[in-house]
Amino acid sequence: MTRKKADGHANHERWLVSYADFMTLLFAFFVVMFASTQSDKNKARDVSDSVRQALEHGQFSAAISTVLGRGKHEARKAPLSKDATTERENPNAPPPLPPERHPPDLAQSLDTLQKGLDSDLKNGKLQLRLDARGLIISLREKAFFASGDSAVAPDSLPMLAKIAAVVQSLPNSVRLEGHTDARPIHTSRFHSNWELSAARSIAMLELLRDRFQIPPSRMAVAGYAENSPVDTNDTEEGRAHNRRVDLVLLSAGGLTAEPAASLITAAIAGTSSDPPPKGQRPATR
Repeated sequence: MTRKKADGHANHERWLVSYADFMTLLFAFFVVMFASTQSDKNKARDVSDSVRQALEHGQFSAAISTVLGRGKHEARKAPLSKDATTERENPNAPPPLPPERHPPDLAQSLDTLQKGLDSDLKNGKLQLRLDARGLIISLREKAFFASGDSAVAPDSLPMLAKIAAVVQSLPNSVRLEGHTDARPIHTSRFHSNWELSAARSIAMLELLRDRFQIPPSRMAVAGYAENSPVDTNDTEEGRAHNRRVDLVLLSAGGLTAEPAASLITAAIAGTSSDPPPKGQRPATR
């Protein structure tokens, strides 16, 4: 006699599937209705994103899966980190940026030099200023060079030692920029102000390298002749201010910046010597 097979256990919780789908759709409907009535589009978008994340990655779907008998092991998993969640949402997203490195405090270095070179600053042998390019130390000709020559004056070594100590204490790149006044020069050695300004920059670089052991990999030179004045070329005092080598401790932004053209350039455009030929750039190393 054939036995009748026993009926399987009835699943009385199957109605939860339809009920959960209905509740999800109803909830999404009210969210859309709420967002459509908001004048603040950013707020509406934030609400929509929050709902989407809650439905996709939150505990709402996990709880439903657990009730329905599936995905129980997922519910026991530790929550994903923020980076892992971002990577799952957008696998093509770029990797997170490393922590930003803050540049050294050049303002503190400026204060150190102002205190150590106080008498030299008052005598007009050099000038200090801080701008977007970095810390600029203007070494004026009367204290560091003979007229029309590129050799560094021995009397300037004590000042340069104090400056070199600050340079050695910082990792910043150093740029040595030669400048002249507007009077043309033509000697057996220098045929133009371009050559003189570049030669003075190179002489200062070699001194910092050989005497004060500043790594040459940190330094670069440039010659601007008379094309970036800081004062008028109509007076002897103004011309003396323009004859200089600027030692620039470059900030992070200053690595790609050229020295700003002085506002005085436009005012005295007709008084300086002829500009370099079109397309000619400052002599650089």
